[in-house]
Amino acid sequence: MASKGNWTIVFDDKVVIKNYAEGANEGVGYKIDDDAFWNDSKFSNIWAIQYGTANSSDEVEHRDETLHCSYAEANLGDINQFSSRWDAVHLTQLQEDWDNNTLQIEDPEGQDPPVYREETESEKISRLGPRPTSYSS
Repeated sequence: MASKGNWTIVFDDKVVIKNYAEGANEGVGYKIDDDAFWNDSKFSNIWAIQYGTANSSDEVEHRDETLHCSYAEANLGDINQFSSRWDAVHLTQLQEDWDNNTLQIEDPEGQDPPVYREETESEKISRLGPRPTSYSS
């Protein structure tokens, strides 16, 4: 599996990687904790997936000696079953990042010693935009 696809799925690690994530120099991967999903019998012989490669006949790598094949030939279902799980975890990460990005503002300025307050929600929204409520690849 030499080429890098838009999505990389590594079954043993239960990881889904979006290789073209917004603003990322490298792929952004998340472990998907859903044993029922990963243990689905249709995945039992799958080692890894590189979805969206230049060489579509090399998208799915099997555990045994089965030749690599395209995602469509592997008959594994829609790629959305992976990307939607990545989106859900990524949204949670975006929300945590937003929640944890609160400034301490000197108020009023010039007091000695300085007095600080947390920025208000409206100040935070003005600075960061609203808290993310959805994400879709």
